[in-house]
Amino acid sequence: MKLKDKASAYILEKAYGYAAGNPEENLPKLLKWADEFDRGDNWKSQRDYFHTIVDDPGNTWYRYIMGLYQDIDPGVLRATFKNFLIHASMAGYPAQRKLEEKLDCNIPWAILMDPTSACNLKCTGCWAAEYGNQLNMTYEELDNIINQANELGTYFFLYSGGEPLVRKADIIRLCEAYPDCQFTAFTNGTLIDEAFAGEMLRVKNFIPAISVEGFEQDTDFRRGMGTFKKVENAMRILKEKKLPFGISCCYTSKNVKMIGSEEYFDQMIAWGAKFCWFFTYMPVGNEAVPELMVTAEQREFMYHQIRKFRQTKPLFTLDFWNDGEYSGGCLAGGRRYLHINANGDMEPCAFIHYSDSNIREKTLLEALQSPLFQAYRKNQPFNGNHLRPCPLLDNPEALPKMVERSGAHSTDLQDPEDVHKLSGKCRRAAGNWAQTADRIWECAGHCSGCGY
Repeated sequence: MKLKDKASAYILEKAYGYAAGNPEENLPKLLKWADEFDRGDNWKSQRDYFHTIVDDPGNTWYRYIMGLYQDIDPGVLRATFKNFLIHASMAGYPAQRKLEEKLDCNIPWAILMDPTSACNLKCTGCWAAEYGNQLNMTYEELDNIINQANELGTYFFLYSGGEPLVRKADIIRLCEAYPDCQFTAFTNGTLIDEAFAGEMLRVKNFIPAISVEGFEQDTDFRRGMGTFKKVENAMRILKEKKLPFGISCCYTSKNVKMIGSEEYFDQMIAWGAKFCWFFTYMPVGNEAVPELMVTAEQREFMYHQIRKFRQTKPLFTLDFWNDGEYSGGCLAGGRRYLHINANGDMEPCAFIHYSDSNIREKTLLEALQSPLFQAYRKNQPFNGNHLRPCPLLDNPEALPKMVERSGAHSTDLQDPEDVHKLSGKCRRAAGNWAQTADRIWECAGHCSGCGY
């Protein structure tokens, strides 16, 4: 970290400590200080936005911020603030952009990786269920990936699988080894117990995102009988220990009305979740169930519901596809993140199971400079309408071209899926969504090729 960044980090940490002492009283004071300090109005729009929150105790985001101070262990909250804001964002993000320009390749803000393909559940429509428990990355391999990523300015790491908490001991060990990094995991939650929660409280830099498919009937339909009660117990443990957690929610044609309901948003808040990451069902894998894909009407329903509840519910939400307008299109291919599976194959996205690089044969940087990742970089955004960001779900003609031209192969070792077959499963949904998305985009005042 450069001297200027270190000075800024020091100021931010001191400001955080001051605010944490009495946030209701001290946050307005800090903002007033920022107003006086910013005499050139270089940060006026940001200050004005924070004034709308801090100056109004009835504001949804004011309630959210105060809830963080009240509900989260102070040491964990401080570590999260430092790792996300200072290391991953303030220091990491500018460093990544400079390297991108220098090296002419994408540099990711986050890396998603699978410690194992093993899982204790077999969920309907999940591609991981096809892989079995044969694939694993060693602790040393995971450690090496994180070390290489730090050299590129990347400090945020997510785990998936399989069920990543099958490797909970190694995950905690990595948290200890890299206290300046932030870790999370997409987990079914059934392996979270009192002992593991105690370890989370000790290391302070691990936050789970628990997969929940709605209420008991919907969750158990996809994940197996009794899963919902185990998940509720895990969330109870985390809440009692004042540990932050979120929910990872896959909406399908079967559960979309429940997932998008006010009742369900209120329940997530009642469980104690501080964020929810929404995904829509993808027909990945030869055993996928295309009937679970949402219709254009259902996807639009979620688009409007999530935006509506952002104004009224103290829950931070992300919509992996429908938030493309904020991210400027597709995040994958290393533009903001990439995926490394349990076999070491480096994939552009968790939903794109094709690769031309393996971490056991190439460095992280070499993979980012490979033909497949460079094809992503060259073609992003895949659509001028950022509500149609994905090269598979929204622009199914894009993925086969990149895979074939780069010489990438299917990473499903047991049952490889032809990329044309995969994209064909998305073609009808993409066409239907195109009409809906273009209407929404135009109503929001965007032209089809603005690229904003």
